[in-house]
Amino acid sequence: MATERNHIRELIDKLEALPPDRIAEVEDFIDFIKQRDQDRQLTHAAAKAAEPSLRKVWDNPDDTVYDAL
Repeated sequence: MATERNHIRELIDKLEALPPDRIAEVEDFIDFIKQRDQDRQLTHAAAKAAEPSLRKVWDNPDDTVYDAL
């Protein structure tokens, strides 16, 4: 926990040393990372929700050859 706090303090120190336009750029990048993570979670949840309805399509005798891949 202390190591994490030290790391956060180091990041804050680095941010404080940046000019305002670069701080805005860092903030945009953080927002991008958060949005990307949310998008991935949503995509994963949608795929999981679709599995039962697609199981009939995926699991059929004609496509058993693909099960070995």
